[in-house]
Amino acid sequence: MDIILSQQKPSCEDFVATAWAIWNARNSNVFRDKIIPPDVSCSSAKDILTRFYEANPQAPKGKNASKEKQKLSWIPPEYGSYKVNVDGACNTSNKVAGMRIVVRDCEGKFIAGYTERLPRGSSPIVTEALVILNGMKLACDLNLHRASTVGVCYGRNADDLPTPTKVAKLLQLHNIKYVRTYDSNIQVLKAFANTEIELMIGIPNSDLLPFSQFQSNVDIWLKNSILPYYPATKITYITVGAEVTEAPNNASSLVVPAMRNVLTALIKAGLHKKITVSTTHSLGVLSRSFPPSAGAFNSSHAFFLKPLLEFLAENQSPFMVNIYPYYAYRDSHNNVSLDYALFEPSSDVIDPNTGLLYTNMFDAQIDALYFALTALNFKTIKIMVTETGWPSKGSAKETAATPDNAQTYNANLIRHIINDAGTPAKPGEELDVYIFSLFNENRKPGLESERNWGLFYPDETSVYSLDLTGRGAAVDVTTQTNVTGSSRTSWCIASSTVSEADLQNALDWACGPGNVDCSAIQPSQPCFEPDNLVSHASYAFNSYYQLNGATDIACGFGGTAVRTIKNPSYDNCLYMTTGSNKTATVNTTAAPLTSSSSVPMGFSSRVSSSLVLAFLPFLLNLNHA
Repeated sequence: MDIILSQQKPSCEDFVATAWAIWNARNSNVFRDKIIPPDVSCSSAKDILTRFYEANPQAPKGKNASKEKQKLSWIPPEYGSYKVNVDGACNTSNKVAGMRIVVRDCEGKFIAGYTERLPRGSSPIVTEALVILNGMKLACDLNLHRASTVGVCYGRNADDLPTPTKVAKLLQLHNIKYVRTYDSNIQVLKAFANTEIELMIGIPNSDLLPFSQFQSNVDIWLKNSILPYYPATKITYITVGAEVTEAPNNASSLVVPAMRNVLTALIKAGLHKKITVSTTHSLGVLSRSFPPSAGAFNSSHAFFLKPLLEFLAENQSPFMVNIYPYYAYRDSHNNVSLDYALFEPSSDVIDPNTGLLYTNMFDAQIDALYFALTALNFKTIKIMVTETGWPSKGSAKETAATPDNAQTYNANLIRHIINDAGTPAKPGEELDVYIFSLFNENRKPGLESERNWGLFYPDETSVYSLDLTGRGAAVDVTTQTNVTGSSRTSWCIASSTVSEADLQNALDWACGPGNVDCSAIQPSQPCFEPDNLVSHASYAFNSYYQLNGATDIACGFGGTAVRTIKNPSYDNCLYMTTGSNKTATVNTTAAPLTSSSSVPMGFSSRVSSSLVLAFLPFLLNLNHA
């Protein structure tokens, strides 16, 4: 072609335009018996280039184009997110259109793919709209959602701590992306600029009075202490006060007015949808936490909690709580086993009211809060754990405060959270957690343990080894090492309180991508009767659960399943238990969709796993929503 022959080294644009013209001529000959002469193909290639440069005036031309090539590659989403790449194509002459979709996780691992020819008559705009819609629907059907996150608390009540700049580098080195601070220190805000670390800052209790009295005080604070550093410093949360019900001078009555003033200031600055306002609590805000289903707030805090919960619900802010199983074990070690507090396999604790099984104290304490919120009819408020951890050293009487126990608790906690296990009452529910604390803080008062919660010493060396990302092999739910298990036989069955649509989607997944053998619930088979959705789903859920080691993670199903210690077998329908059947194979990663009636899709099940990657894809980032 003369375009190429005219240059010793043609540009990428020249080559693509010429190749496209040749390919179009070939298709015309093969499919329409119409021969396109070479000079016409040359004109077509020139026309393509002309239109390209008209649409992209900044693009380098001719020989200079190859000097400024951009490196094209798939860019992964942030950790814990999924990316859906979609592409639609439409032939405007014959109205034939098609779409392609591929889903990958943050490590580039293939999750699912989908391709389909669309009905004739589609226009380019309609085609692109349909492919975006179906990409989002595929993500929903796969139950992709915002993953839970693990961060750390950065307290500074210590001598000889590294500078905030060094701290920011330390966090980046260990891939820590979520950090809680207890004030709005300017040096810290400056140091965290352009690090992509998401920061939770705090308004101390000492500032509650002026912040609650006058809006102008908050406006000035935001203008001088926050706006100069945002958005370079990614501030995502502001906590107004901390554990006020535990403070010597109870300032509970000041919290909600101060929160409202902070929110108003954010609204004025246009940041109320980017920065969330809440306040933190100790577990002492509950008057009862066991059994979890009896969880209840202390009535003496009612005057404070009612307007607070109304604020949180109205603004979709989380209920922030500091949870420490260590203290429960230390103060009641005769009633609480160490393994139960450390997420280690132990005898299950059963809630007598709900029958739910608890394999660790952390979940029990979280569910006590969920039940307390539900009792006050605040079912939509999510919980965020703003402090939890385990000390590595203590006084003579604090025998459980050891490096081994601290490492065990935090490692198991991270796996539990990263795997989106949820809790028995809220299986699969996302839960963000901040580990206390980044450094040992030698100026803290109290017992020896109070000064030894850190993951690092002030010289930046680790107190003990810990994978803070949870991305090692131990995170894989197919690996049973250190995954919470149960010494008691249990089964996983369908919840009777969820919608039929959610239950059907979960059943479709179990019998499809979940690779469960569902032949037993087909007509004339032992578990077909009773012929209802709950019964069929229970059999499929339990099969998946047992084949995956009977862990709490394997009984999630998007919140549609619950664990039970009552054998659900009946007549000739025998429910599997761990070890009773090793013949089935299970793939715990969502497999490429196949042409099966069990594919949980609302659109055509004609699916190809050999997806052609999009040439100019639309990118839909589903961020751990």
